[in-house]
Amino acid sequence: MADYDGARTQDAPEEYRLTYCAQRARIPRVLPPGVTDDRAKALLVGPNKWLNHTVLHYYFFGNGDGSPAAWAVPEEQRAAVRKAFDSWKGLGLGLDFTEVTTAAEAEVRIGFDQGDGSWSYVGKDILAQPQTDRTMNFGWDLTTDYGTTTALHEIGHTLGMPHEHQNPNAGIVWDEEAVYAFLGGPPNNWPRETTFHNVLRKLDPREVAGSEWDWKSVMEYDFPGGLILEPAAFSTGVHPPGGLSDLDRQYMLSWYPGNGDAHPKLEPFVSTPMALAPGAQADYTVEPPGTRPYTIATFGESDTMLGLFEVIDGSPRFVAGDDDSGEGRNAQISMRLFQGRHYVVRVRCYYSAKSATTAVMYW
Repeated sequence: MADYDGARTQDAPEEYRLTYCAQRARIPRVLPPGVTDDRAKALLVGPNKWLNHTVLHYYFFGNGDGSPAAWAVPEEQRAAVRKAFDSWKGLGLGLDFTEVTTAAEAEVRIGFDQGDGSWSYVGKDILAQPQTDRTMNFGWDLTTDYGTTTALHEIGHTLGMPHEHQNPNAGIVWDEEAVYAFLGGPPNNWPRETTFHNVLRKLDPREVAGSEWDWKSVMEYDFPGGLILEPAAFSTGVHPPGGLSDLDRQYMLSWYPGNGDAHPKLEPFVSTPMALAPGAQADYTVEPPGTRPYTIATFGESDTMLGLFEVIDGSPRFVAGDDDSGEGRNAQISMRLFQGRHYVVRVRCYYSAKSATTAVMYW
């Protein structure tokens, strides 16, 4: 754990600094019986992350789209969120973020209901939400320094990051009743279950990548004194500086490296081997020789995510995907592909059995 000097470098007003993200509950992942610890860790950490080089499309509710009036996002708040997306992209991530004008086009749908707090679903859990619903909401002004951190924080959830203070490596011992009393009062007014889910509940160690608690992370709350009993250095509070930390950058680049987007071409009926380490990804182009139904599949003893994208106006748009992780099968997509169109196939490995080589083929 990094040394902590207790200094507050963020100048947010107290009423903002002590208003917190109420992250939406994760969709639980059921592991197969008898799974080994190393495979379990891979299956709990990896599958909620996006395939690298995905273009995430985001939409702001409002402008007469038929959504509740309270969801409408004012232009100055939209500008703050756009800036936060640019900050994440500026780390050199392999992801791209594109604003779209209809909710049906967007994976990320953003509201500004100030009566509903700030929150986001985590990673690919947003895909399980109806297209007419929000996947992210902001409950206070994002044009302040603290608001900037809030926008970065919620986008961090969308990219697959949990709350940092729930990291079991932190070794935090809470004064639990003090925490319940603090968050049960204004300005948060949380019921006990919300406090437990967002603060007191420790993540399963298998859900955590790395061995450190990063108290400087954008995913860490600013806590006042009197809530933490141990480590003693934090009994006076936790005061992250705001913004993205060095470890935030390292963690995100480990999942979304900004490497080149040039891909070898898959040929029909030709098996292409891939020696992928856990977390690694291979990308290929597909140019169908004729218009007909095709099958794309992986082979081998690996847990993988297979994704098919069509390149439209220079941008890859998600078409279909299959995740075989934790199952006794291989990922497979059957789709009608069109001659003259360009496609990208992406394969991410979550876990590879000992000495296993994965392969991909389409026919």
